[in-house]
Amino acid sequence: MEDLVFQVRFWGVRGSIAVSGPQTARYGGNTACVEMRCGRHVLLFDAGSGIRPAGRALKGNVRDIDLFFTHCHYDHIIGFPLFALLYDPHVRLSVWSGHLAGQMTTLQMIEKFMRPPWFPARLDVCKANLSCRDFVSGDVLRPRSGVTIRTASLLHPGGCIGYRVEWGGRAVALVTDTEHIPGELDPAIVGLIGDADLVIYDCNYTEEEMPLRRGFGHSTWQQGVKLCEAAGARGLAIFHHDPGRTDTELAEIERQAKGAFAGAFAARDGQIIEFSRRTAGDDIAG
Repeated sequence: MEDLVFQVRFWGVRGSIAVSGPQTARYGGNTACVEMRCGRHVLLFDAGSGIRPAGRALKGNVRDIDLFFTHCHYDHIIGFPLFALLYDPHVRLSVWSGHLAGQMTTLQMIEKFMRPPWFPARLDVCKANLSCRDFVSGDVLRPRSGVTIRTASLLHPGGCIGYRVEWGGRAVALVTDTEHIPGELDPAIVGLIGDADLVIYDCNYTEEEMPLRRGFGHSTWQQGVKLCEAAGARGLAIFHHDPGRTDTELAEIERQAKGAFAGAFAARDGQIIEFSRRTAGDDIAG
């Protein structure tokens, strides 16, 4: 049955820094890491603190895996040296990035942040069969049989890549971290999320908070709703939660978002969303 399912699992949904405590227990406190299973193929997006529990769950069960970075700010890379599969000699791990194209390769990037004094050991302690893959924004990637990934640049300090993963007649887009221009819909994002089954979108702020947050490189759930409506997307996962946001506050944001867009929900650590593989003649219900 696993060959017939496109599964999305959220391992980390926070932005900026990991948090813990009773006020964040429901939605979770790990930073960005999203797993997508396209049948038997396992893809991970970003290596925030959420990649640590992901690695524990995947260890011994996965031999081939692809890891895609949106960008390399701390909250999206901090868990990489603690990813258990890095140290498994039976694993083939492909690491992809494109946000630093022309400035730094993927290998150079991970070697920069996994070394003393930032981490006690260098990349050569890893036992996995590691390959690093570089691409340029706009490239169409085909990492595994039947899996197509479309890429685009997002508006974020230092650069960032958005992804659209297509498999089995389904499409899931990951659009984080990005800042919107008031009154405009980013055509690159609209292109990534068109007719998508699920859009995982940067909703770090609300529109009321944005005037004091311009230039920070993040967006709002209200903009996510506008984008999904314009692009005909069916689901919106509110993602990259502000680290100061409590469960009560996120529940209220989720309530308001659902009122504006029926397919909206606030993503939480450990949450799983599944879509059955679509064949010719199927309708769009998932």
